[in-house]
Amino acid sequence: MTRTDVYQIVTDRIIEQLEAGVIPWKKGWHGTIDGAFNRITKKPYSLLNQMLLKNKGEYASFKQWKELGGHVKAGEHGEIVTFWTTYPVKEVVNELIDGVSTPVEKIKNIPVLKYYTVFHISQVEGVKPLDVEELKEWDPIEKAEEVVTNYTTKDHLKLVNDQPSDRAYYSPMIDKVVVPMIGQFISSEEYYSTLFHELTHSTKHETRLNRGNETLSHFGSEDYSKEELVAEIGSANMMSYLGIETPKTFKNSAAYIQNWLQVLKNDKKMVVSAASKAQKATDYILSFTEVGD
Repeated sequence: MTRTDVYQIVTDRIIEQLEAGVIPWKKGWHGTIDGAFNRITKKPYSLLNQMLLKNKGEYASFKQWKELGGHVKAGEHGEIVTFWTTYPVKEVVNELIDGVSTPVEKIKNIPVLKYYTVFHISQVEGVKPLDVEELKEWDPIEKAEEVVTNYTTKDHLKLVNDQPSDRAYYSPMIDKVVVPMIGQFISSEEYYSTLFHELTHSTKHETRLNRGNETLSHFGSEDYSKEELVAEIGSANMMSYLGIETPKTFKNSAAYIQNWLQVLKNDKKMVVSAASKAQKATDYILSFTEVGD
């Protein structure tokens, strides 16, 4: 079976899935808490406080660390985080009551910026860091790794996949693909499905297949939506061709495509158009590797 045959089968199956009804899409990886966050609430600090704090990771007040069974090391200096509160102030205003100007006492809440001191977990003893992300030990799939390594290395594409992340994206400005670590994914196959999606995006770069306006289009626009179709069909092509597709990865691809088709008024002809570009993208990525049938 030729690559073209595989691509056509994938396209036909996607359209068949779309015609079967609404398919729920699920993110294939588990997110992480990024930046500085409070150890107790597990919530990240505000943007202003993120700028004030020197480190990423866990912070808490002296009292909070003590409640957790730890204590701040001697000689350590804390950092400040700010918050807004209101301070009630009494004021007298004149109001017309029955046509007569009458002084009335009212409470006015004045916003006040306050701060308190927090300490980073590195300044604390007696408390172990949180397992922000329980990473599984999924095994890389050798034939998929070969394709990824050959393409990114030989075509000088930067790939960042060795640190926890809650985002997967391709940046055409700096020609870089970022995906979460393989251990954050539900399975190895979900990892490669996401990675091949972003690698397909990378083929739109002007030094590769130069897919025109899709490179500069804004999120949610028609061109952006069409490019998402190309990337996801490209991923499905790659997964099927390498023989690592699972029912879950394929169904999720169809669901993702369905979501973007809604922007395109559910015009399934767009799938056929995107499939043509996806075929070229997949062939381009595979051209850096000799893959046996």
